[in-house]
Amino acid sequence: MNEQDEILRDVEARFARRLEINVPSRHNERLKAVVARVNADEELYGLWIAANVNAVERLDMTDHGPVHVKIVMNLAVRLLRLLVDAGVEPGVTRNYGMGRESAEVVVALAALLHDVGMSIHRADHEEYSLFIARAKIPELLQGIYSPREIVILQAEILHAIISHRSGGVPLTLEAGVVRVADALDMAKGRSRIPFEAGSVSIHSVSAAAVESVSLESGEDRPVLVTVELSNSAGLFQLDQLLRNKLKGSGLEEWVTIQAKVGEEEKRLLTDFRL
Repeated sequence: MNEQDEILRDVEARFARRLEINVPSRHNERLKAVVARVNADEELYGLWIAANVNAVERLDMTDHGPVHVKIVMNLAVRLLRLLVDAGVEPGVTRNYGMGRESAEVVVALAALLHDVGMSIHRADHEEYSLFIARAKIPELLQGIYSPREIVILQAEILHAIISHRSGGVPLTLEAGVVRVADALDMAKGRSRIPFEAGSVSIHSVSAAAVESVSLESGEDRPVLVTVELSNSAGLFQLDQLLRNKLKGSGLEEWVTIQAKVGEEEKRLLTDFRL
């Protein structure tokens, strides 16, 4: 590592490139207040930095830092709003009589906190995320909700966090939304499937084929997810990642996923040898 690399990886330099977290509040004042606290929280940002160092620099995995959680949060809030607009009831509404605004807070914070355990280790990071998030949630919600409401929202957020793991079983709409949104961060090669950096495999080639991901109201189902591909190899991402995350999420009956391949497929590979 040369001197320039050391400067770029300095703690102060990493914080200097701090990413602002934002999401359309859509008149949700509580969500707006929570996001403002998130942006003011240096400890939380430091956890995202540490998670990303473990993922990207030490394990050669894809991004699990502030860029990832910001994308997942926006996808999750968008997905939740489409479902609620179509009449699907969030868990906090069905079980606790809380409004959609609180469901959005649950989804947003679960998305922002779901990978903080990566700051400790990749293995079992979902469990590590739980005890880190348990300490942060009351700080982020204090004064915005009553103490009794914070206890309930904390439980809902922690449930959504643990349910995003492989084999997780979401019991609420909010948890299913976060699980699926995590997998949807795949545009421009941002695959959630780990692969060796620089390697040529179906993982890396298919990840490079994903151009964009969009969510909109569907005709037959409330949500239509469209994945634009530059090459049909990208179908592997949908088959191996999205299919597994959607299955068991509780969202299967409400979400349609379609892939569109450009008229002229982009050449992604020129040579391959074993």
